[in-house]
Amino acid sequence: MARRHYLVSYDVSDDKRRNRVFQTLEDIGDHVQYSVFLCELSRRELAQLRSQLVDHVHQREDQVMILDLGPAHLSLETALEIMGRPHEPLVRTLIV
Repeated sequence: MARRHYLVSYDVSDDKRRNRVFQTLEDIGDHVQYSVFLCELSRRELAQLRSQLVDHVHQREDQVMILDLGPAHLSLETALEIMGRPHEPLVRTLIV
């Protein structure tokens, strides 16, 4: 199952809904800016994320953008231009 890099950004007007969106994304991605996450997902995980987010987003008031940055085996430096301090991804470990 091929994994891809995604940039997920949100603009959610209600505090409760915004917190739910943040918590959903925090579980699967790297929080890189106030309302921006970088995620590495399979197609199935992306579908699950969309399903979870749609439950928390008001269709007329809020916005979530998901941008495909390409295959996960390629470095993010090929898709991102960063000015200022560099992006330093979190090291995630699986605890079973």
